[in-house]
Amino acid sequence: MSLFNPYTQNGGTILAIVGADFSVVAGDTRQSEGYNIQTRFAPKVFRLTDRALLAVNSFAADGNMFVKKVKQRLEWYRHAHAKDMPLRSIARLLQTMLYSGRFFPYYVYNILGGIEEDGSGAVYSFDPVGSFERETCRAAGPAQSLLQPFPDNQIYFRNQQPAPGTPHPTHLPLKVVLALVIDSFTSATERHIEVGDALQIYIVLAKGRSLQGLEGAKGLEELTISEDGERIFLVQQDLKKD
Repeated sequence: MSLFNPYTQNGGTILAIVGADFSVVAGDTRQSEGYNIQTRFAPKVFRLTDRALLAVNSFAADGNMFVKKVKQRLEWYRHAHAKDMPLRSIARLLQTMLYSGRFFPYYVYNILGGIEEDGSGAVYSFDPVGSFERETCRAAGPAQSLLQPFPDNQIYFRNQQPAPGTPHPTHLPLKVVLALVIDSFTSATERHIEVGDALQIYIVLAKGRSLQGLEGAKGLEELTISEDGERIFLVQQDLKKD
């Protein structure tokens, strides 16, 4: 007799990298089950506020429901306090919501990226029961083993020795980060059946930051309405479809 299993793996891979005053959160759009592609456009990255983005993957139904509940909680907060919840507080909210369902958990891996109240970029990664930490870069999904070593080497500079008198930089420029994200997904698409179709890259810039690093970005679209706060941009590119 087979055991009841309410979960399934729907693929999709997400990646987030932060800079001193920006945050980049990306995900592909393929949704699959095993070798069967269910849809070629299922976004993995969702805008929560003008300074916060949430990327989810694994079980698509749980992911969509979790994002819906998070947005509802943030809407309640906005009505009660007449402002958006800060990024750090959103991270604690996600932890509480995930841990409260630990006996029948949401089968989703979450990466929260955005801008803190002090204007710094931040990324928080979560497991399905709410354990989380703040990081500089994090990948999740079936292709995590392909993506994570690349930023580990290029962002954390692991297994690299700096030249004498020139320490590794704390943060990389936005233009370099965007190139790393695109190269990471392009290479993963070549090797993993559950990654592909299209790539969505969201960029959150701190208040007052210039657009340096976005020059020449293909498919760039600004999602913010005003320029007096944080600004969010979206870059969409095609990946291999088969």
